[in-house]
Amino acid sequence: MKKILFTSVFALLLGFHALAQSPAHKIVIQVNTSDTTAWHGVVRNIGNLQSALGPNTSIEVVAHGSGIGLLIGSKTTQKAKIAELAAKGVSFVACENTIRMNKIDKATLLPQSGFVPSGVAEVILKQEAGWSYLKP
Repeated sequence: MKKILFTSVFALLLGFHALAQSPAHKIVIQVNTSDTTAWHGVVRNIGNLQSALGPNTSIEVVAHGSGIGLLIGSKTTQKAKIAELAAKGVSFVACENTIRMNKIDKATLLPQSGFVPSGVAEVILKQEAGWSYLKP
């Protein structure tokens, strides 16, 4: 009986520990515009979200279509801010479909860039997993 009780309490504690480790807020931000004003708004919104929601917040920016320029070193107006936000745990990912269709060399993307097979699919998968959605 003691063994069953101990196992149950241990499992319960592990569950609470897992909950404590997971982000309180998860936000996916879709960027599919070449509008540099919108890009500026995205990085400003991320800073505001981090201030309002605290450090236990996961944020992923998905750039695809015309928004891929946000992550191209020679085109982005947000290079320094992206580096700063990435250092704070914000994830920036580029759509490989967009890269392939536009014949973009991955080496031209910011070093903070990750990659996903499909930007649109990434946004949908995040939403299905319970992430909040934001679009500038």
